[in-house]
Amino acid sequence: MKVTVIDTGRANLLSVQRALAYCGAVPELTGDPAAVLAAEALVLPGVGAFGDGMAELRRRGLAEAICRRVGQGAPLLGICLGMQMLFDGSDEFGPHEGLGLIPGWVRRLPAADAAGAPQRVPHIAWEPLLPGPGRADFAGTALQSVPDGGECYFIHSYAAEPADDAFRLADCLYGGRRVCAAAARGRVLGTQFHPEKSGAVGLGILHDFLALCSGRHCRGAESAS
Repeated sequence: MKVTVIDTGRANLLSVQRALAYCGAVPELTGDPAAVLAAEALVLPGVGAFGDGMAELRRRGLAEAICRRVGQGAPLLGICLGMQMLFDGSDEFGPHEGLGLIPGWVRRLPAADAAGAPQRVPHIAWEPLLPGPGRADFAGTALQSVPDGGECYFIHSYAAEPADDAFRLADCLYGGRRVCAAAARGRVLGTQFHPEKSGAVGLGILHDFLALCSGRHCRGAESAS
């Protein structure tokens, strides 16, 4: 399956491409809106600040192309900042408007844990993934192969807060609080963690994302409105 990796100029694109290729995909890196509009499946990586990332997508004409192609049914995986940009917007040096593909907002992680003690921000750790609210497991989603206690690699200072728990696919715990680790709406999936840096668990997620999408059944959450 050919996967179009969107060049935001703000990501470790080589590691993403290598991971996708390992999972059997044919990654194609592009910053061309026309290539995005013709894509079979899309991956949006990203690191850095939300406002800068969105400004670059708009400058290159990619924001409109992404939204149009997703509206036509193409599956999309957003990674780290790429996940955050799927939402309505962010408070990071903002507010800044996002792509609006998943309802919700991105906010800074608290400087204190649930008990009131100072906690480190950014959050840099391997954390186990937990099913989101109302979910017993990850069956039928791109996380379906994640074992109990399966850990992924996180590095972030901001986190998405989906507007509806129906979009909250997975959480992790940080400072005694649940933090959204993965969100989905229809064929749009976002992971706050880096699957390409998360060993066998992350590669399994990429493999299942590709398998579900190639079967034209990329589930994550129902399309709530």
